[in-house]
Amino acid sequence: MPLATRHVVDVQGFVPGQDIDPISYSRPHYVGPGGPPADRPYALLVEALARTGQAGVCKVAVRCRERIALLRPRHGILILQTLLWQDELRDPGDLAPSAPVTDRELELAEIRMREYTGVEVDQLQDEYRHALEQPVEAKVSGGQPAAPPEPAPAVDLMAALEESVRAAHAHQAAE
Repeated sequence: MPLATRHVVDVQGFVPGQDIDPISYSRPHYVGPGGPPADRPYALLVEALARTGQAGVCKVAVRCRERIALLRPRHGILILQTLLWQDELRDPGDLAPSAPVTDRELELAEIRMREYTGVEVDQLQDEYRHALEQPVEAKVSGGQPAAPPEPAPAVDLMAALEESVRAAHAHQAAE
C-alpha cells in the first residue's frame, strides 16, 4: 500500500508528554536527522520538546504499516515511541480485586514501599534468560541440565509484611 508516511515522520501536533497513557506504548526507536541539511531543524525540535515537556504526536510507516507514535527527547536525541491504536487496546474487564484491605495492611505496605525506594533498574538482571541459558549450555557441552528448583510455598501476606517491617526497623535501629 502506498503510504504518505513512508520515509517521513508526519507530526500531527504536540501534547504534554505525561498526557499519553503508558498502556498505549509499543516500541521505542532512535531517530536521527536525515542528513546535514536536517541537523539544525532536528536540534531545534529536540531542544524545544525538552524545554516544553511536550511530545510530538505523529504518524510513521514502520515495516509497511502506518503507526501512531510520539517523538520525545532523550539525552539530546529523539526517541520515536510507537503507540498502539485505540482499537488495539483491550478492555481489562472486571479484573479489580474484590477483597477489601484494612488500614493497617495499607500502612504496612506503604512502610515497606518506602523502604524499597531507589531501586537501580539498570542493575537488575534477566534471571529467566540466565536460567534458560544454563540447560542449553549443559546440552551443548554434553552434560545434563540441572533439575528445576521447587516453587516457593505461598505465604501469609500480612504476616510477611509485618515481619519485613520489624526486620527493617531492627536493621535501622542497629545502624
